[in-house]
Amino acid sequence: MKVQVAVVGKPRDAALAAAIREYETRAARYWPLEVVEVKEESARASTGAVVMRKEGERLLERIPSGTRLVLCDPGGDAMDSATFATMLQQQRERAQDVAFVIGGAHGIGEVVRERPHRRIALAPWTLPHELARLVLAEQLYRAGTIGRNEPYHK
Repeated sequence: MKVQVAVVGKPRDAALAAAIREYETRAARYWPLEVVEVKEESARASTGAVVMRKEGERLLERIPSGTRLVLCDPGGDAMDSATFATMLQQQRERAQDVAFVIGGAHGIGEVVRERPHRRIALAPWTLPHELARLVLAEQLYRAGTIGRNEPYHK
């Protein structure tokens, strides 16, 4: 099983980028992790819907066919860390690749919303996409420690 994190854009804030890298590095000790960053679409000459569609198409192009797509969406299923860890462990047992998708500043378009196998909420409120990526990276790391019964998760 491979875990892919597919996101729009790169973190702009240096401290946030460092925290994301730290947790993605930690998570990669437990899961074969690939991070895919696609280009943000300029909104200057487009509507939000066009931006979301183009960014969504870029995301989907980078996700291999047969991969289980999980959309990070505030309207998705809420779960605690142990449940998230169990979900990942089940994917590992099935040898099923999984891609977690985080949209850009304008959100995620219908082209992606029509495709997910599952939607999960990283929080009950909308997070900036860079912060959502940090939360996801930390939870991937935490899920790995839970799976190995390590003391990080208390």
